[in-house]
Amino acid sequence: MTARPRRLLTVCLGNHCRSPLAAVILAQLGGDTVEVKSAGTRDKWAGKPAHAEMVAAAAARGYDLSTHLGVYISRDLLEWADVVLAMDAGNLATLRDLADERTTPKPALYLGDRDVPDPWGKDAAAFAGVVTLVEDGATRHLS
Repeated sequence: MTARPRRLLTVCLGNHCRSPLAAVILAQLGGDTVEVKSAGTRDKWAGKPAHAEMVAAAAARGYDLSTHLGVYISRDLLEWADVVLAMDAGNLATLRDLADERTTPKPALYLGDRDVPDPWGKDAAAFAGVVTLVEDGATRHLS
């Protein structure tokens, strides 16, 4: 009997830039060993596509965000995940507030000891820098 894939949930503020990027990178690099979803701690972008600049920055590195639609975080998603990866300390605090006794141990920072900076409102280089950071941080979650 084969073990089921490890379930990873990536979370940022709007599920518009960082968490969908992290999800597609983890899914692509992890292959059959992982199942990945993403969500946001605010519902403003729920049902909407990823930020155009992030779609372009991801595509330049071989990652496809063109079909992403934003999702708002829920307790069901926290239950589903084995690990919940927050893009920054603010998202981590929100996740810990939402967690119950079963899901409290799941949230952690994606980069372990620092935030993935939010590129919202910045130039293309900031988005490209986030792709590099997220890609470099992915291996820690795939072993």
